[in-house]
Amino acid sequence: MTDSPADDDLEPAFRSDVTVELVKHAASDADVLFAARVSTLGEQSLEELGKDPERSKGLINYLMRDRHGSPFEHNSMTFLISAPIFVFREFMRHRVGWCLPGDAMISVGTGENAEARRIADIHRDWKTGVPDSTGGTRRLKSCQNLLADTVDLETGLVEKAAMVDVFQSGVKPILKLSTTDDRALRCTADHRVWTPDGWVRAGDLRTGDRIGRPVRVEAGERAGIPNRLREGIRIWTAEQRADLIAPMDLCYLCDEKFEAEELELVHVVPVEADLTKALDVSNLRPACMSCHQRKTNGEGAPDGERRRAPRNGLRWESVVSVVPDGEEMTYDISMPPPHHNFVADGFVVHNSYNEESGRYRELQPVFYVPGEDRKLVQQGRPGRYEFVHGTVEQQEAVTTAMEESYRQSYAAYQKMLAAGVAREVARATLPVGLFSSMYATCNARSLMHFLGLRTQHELAKVPSFPQREIEMVGEKMEAEWARLMPLTHAAFNANGRIAP
Repeated sequence: MTDSPADDDLEPAFRSDVTVELVKHAASDADVLFAARVSTLGEQSLEELGKDPERSKGLINYLMRDRHGSPFEHNSMTFLISAPIFVFREFMRHRVGWCLPGDAMISVGTGENAEARRIADIHRDWKTGVPDSTGGTRRLKSCQNLLADTVDLETGLVEKAAMVDVFQSGVKPILKLSTTDDRALRCTADHRVWTPDGWVRAGDLRTGDRIGRPVRVEAGERAGIPNRLREGIRIWTAEQRADLIAPMDLCYLCDEKFEAEELELVHVVPVEADLTKALDVSNLRPACMSCHQRKTNGEGAPDGERRRAPRNGLRWESVVSVVPDGEEMTYDISMPPPHHNFVADGFVVHNSYNEESGRYRELQPVFYVPGEDRKLVQQGRPGRYEFVHGTVEQQEAVTTAMEESYRQSYAAYQKMLAAGVAREVARATLPVGLFSSMYATCNARSLMHFLGLRTQHELAKVPSFPQREIEMVGEKMEAEWARLMPLTHAAFNANGRIAP
């Protein structure tokens, strides 16, 4: 068994591990202390908060013990996770707080069939079925093939894209953002909203900040560039990847080395700035995902100037108030690349789950095979079962069967691609043991909820029985979090590993 990536002839590779990388963060114990003490002692500097470590430890433990959860939400961690697809099918149930209440209105459909629907009703019809006259429900394919509004943030214009999935995310506190023009957006504090300065947490918005709302524009035109032309440029650019990005290559912005799948091919001079350079290969350079996002948000603009989203299609409305608005069941929608956003209650919001897409790139043949330490045999009845190690013969049978199946399915996938079949169709032959990657962003409170359910631990008051592979992801996320917030992590363990 090897952990190396597939070689040039696309021979499948097999892995028994998962990887978790902390990409960026704004998280420390001081964030918890700062949030908690504002309400009791007034605002204090971080230096003042650190002068009494025992008192800080005691306060964090008190907050955890008595389940005062909100101070643990004022932080953020973004992880890049590489794991088998079946892990992400479980992971997506943990929505990390970027959610909307059930009455959020989502525009679906096109033309005369376009309508605004409650996200709770979209979820019901998608997951359960459409209520009929007999009191039952009917599962309709049309309810799982919905087009929603998404915004090209480089032009500010609205497009249609097929929803990937819709999720129920649990009961969470809601904020109400009221804006000029008598409009309002209700969402959780962590849900990100599009502003002239990029994506911002709803809980970080203040009176006078501006958020984006799409307005009607000429159909088929985006910032003077026709839709067909822009789509042609995008396809042409994607076709240059094989020639312009090496298996290991440098990001031209940060000068760091990355594997090819971690790099995007971007226009150095944006298409909007000079259309004549749109099909100029000398204007294309590889950029890592983080640098590409910063470039899109305008952080790399000359002289420190931030590039604003064009006004054509977006109207910036000022926030007049941000207030708590109760707790209720919440939902979220997963949208496909390249935009990863949708329009809720007339405002542009981000989705929280960005997994690698097999619609836009050829998936690489890296597959999961359990390692020798993976327990293979389940004993006992449901609710009281345990896993035990298998025999050498069982381990060999699992390894052989999985590797043979993976080779056959990937050969079928390659055969369809060679015949000109679209990637989104060909990928249907690939198994859930295929490795994928995902960016997941959460705060400490969301992560504690995840760890309480998806990891086993001797200090846990409530036992859990997670699948081992998602537990491996949780353990690696926890190790990074413990390093960032040691007092909070210690309090979590000391209080039975129950999230506040």
